[in-house]
Amino acid sequence: MMPQLDYSIQFNALTELLKLTQPLWQVVAFDCHDLPWQEDFPRLAERVWQIDDANLDAIDSDQTLLVGHLLSALQADLTGLGQSSQLPLLHWLTSGSDKAIFTKSNLNLSIATSELSHFSAHIKGRKWQQIVAFTEQVFSQPTIYPVLEWCAGKGHLGRLIAKTQQCQVTSLEWQQALCDDGQAFAQQWQLEQQFICADAFAAIDVTDSASPIKTKQHAVALHACGDLHVRLLDLAAKANTQAISISPCCYHLIHAKYYQPLSRLAQQAQLSLSRHDLQLPLQQSVIASKKQNALRIQEVAWRLGFDSLQRDIRKIDQYLPVPTLKQSQLSGSFSDFCHWAAKQKGLVIANHIDIESYLVIGKQRQRLTQRIDLVRHVFRSVLEQWLVLDRVCFLTEQNYHVTLSKFCPSSITPRNILIDAKKTI
Repeated sequence: MMPQLDYSIQFNALTELLKLTQPLWQVVAFDCHDLPWQEDFPRLAERVWQIDDANLDAIDSDQTLLVGHLLSALQADLTGLGQSSQLPLLHWLTSGSDKAIFTKSNLNLSIATSELSHFSAHIKGRKWQQIVAFTEQVFSQPTIYPVLEWCAGKGHLGRLIAKTQQCQVTSLEWQQALCDDGQAFAQQWQLEQQFICADAFAAIDVTDSASPIKTKQHAVALHACGDLHVRLLDLAAKANTQAISISPCCYHLIHAKYYQPLSRLAQQAQLSLSRHDLQLPLQQSVIASKKQNALRIQEVAWRLGFDSLQRDIRKIDQYLPVPTLKQSQLSGSFSDFCHWAAKQKGLVIANHIDIESYLVIGKQRQRLTQRIDLVRHVFRSVLEQWLVLDRVCFLTEQNYHVTLSKFCPSSITPRNILIDAKKTI
């Protein structure tokens, strides 16, 4: 076993960086009528307005390119604010920061052989690749414990583990139909996989012999969302489960209004994170066709145009969410959209209102929000690393030896972080 890294050093550095740059990433773009930080960060403001609209998506989709475009302006503004001593923290924005956190792993997808091709039936290509890569990384050495598959769905991951590791797998899932399908698959292939239909948030006494979470067990979770994987970490730590391997996802899917830190370090950091903030790591742009881009830009401009209109009608300066729009509605007129949206929200648009003038406002605000979000996205990796290290520090506090790695290339999934923990005491 490799020596335990002291992840608290990296965690504290990330905390400092996030607090230093909080005005840049902790902002709701739809609420803004100008760059909310432009007074303190004038060079950054100038830089984002220098970027041509047509180039924004390409820059946003490449984290290295994005940081490269904005880093020098950010450095200059922080120096202007008297924060030159904090400039070394900006190292964490670069791709080199990965080396300080993640253990290098040899990604080998050799499990995906023809003899296992039947296991990939009914599973989308990239999802199957994720399952294979996760299994190979976690079980590079044969397991000596039975496996608990948390939030199993149909148990695709557990089925592959049962096959390749020749071990007992318990798959916990709350939807009975998925349990039935998964159990049928397991019986068809004569695997030691047993499904438990249960709510992960129901009361579970880990000291009870009937508990699905046990001490002599290896608990795994691939992309269990938000509170679901946090729930597993909490219960497994209480049960002294011998091994825990998770790939976290969807940090914003939590019951509480604000993020509840796990580790003592994170609790002491006093970094308040809303659900909106927690969505930041997942906001990765995808290069779409020109038509798709045009429709997306049009929809955002229309929504923001209506938003300005409804604020004037209601005389309340507050964003008002509008239901999902059918793509066919975008082939109509902005006026038709506004009357539809007003009806959805119980508003009446007076005849004297110049609706088209709000379309002009909407287009201006669309260009603004895209640039506010571009700057926010500089910090998406940093915030995800902070959230992941909170989980790591929690596990080390519970006497686990923890390693961090990436179990597959980001082209398969950007949610490719693996937290692998082994009980030490």
